[in-house]
Amino acid sequence: MIQVLIVEDGQEYSALFSRYLSDGFTFTRAGDGPAALELLRAREFSVIFLDMRFDRAEPGRLLGDLAATTARFTGDEAQARRHLEDNQGVYILAALREAGVQLPVVMSYDFDGEPRRFKHLQGRYAPLSYLADAAGPAEIHAALDQARGR
Repeated sequence: MIQVLIVEDGQEYSALFSRYLSDGFTFTRAGDGPAALELLRAREFSVIFLDMRFDRAEPGRLLGDLAATTARFTGDEAQARRHLEDNQGVYILAALREAGVQLPVVMSYDFDGEPRRFKHLQGRYAPLSYLADAAGPAEIHAALDQARGR
């Protein structure tokens, strides 16, 4: 049985996976980076499925330095928060690796238009792969299997 930790701020992937990929997989959901780190300390997982965008995260649960990001955006805190939300998956990935978590990660984001960005992230945070947001159950199943090395 492949134990998958889904890190998302909604329920879309959890619902989709439970409905279409239940054979051979078990799924556990974490709603944000801190919850994911807590679950990873308590349980064993085989692979992590990580959403990129966290625009529904509770205030104070986003990883990243809001004050420093606000300074980068010339004092515009709303723009800084949007940046943290839009890129939260990368902040979570960095926190996972910093905590010593070396499980394979499959990110939900379309890096096809940003191949250099993905290569950089892959070089820094491997093992890492990605799926476009519109991926269907068969593609997700294959990506989770491949990430696990099956």
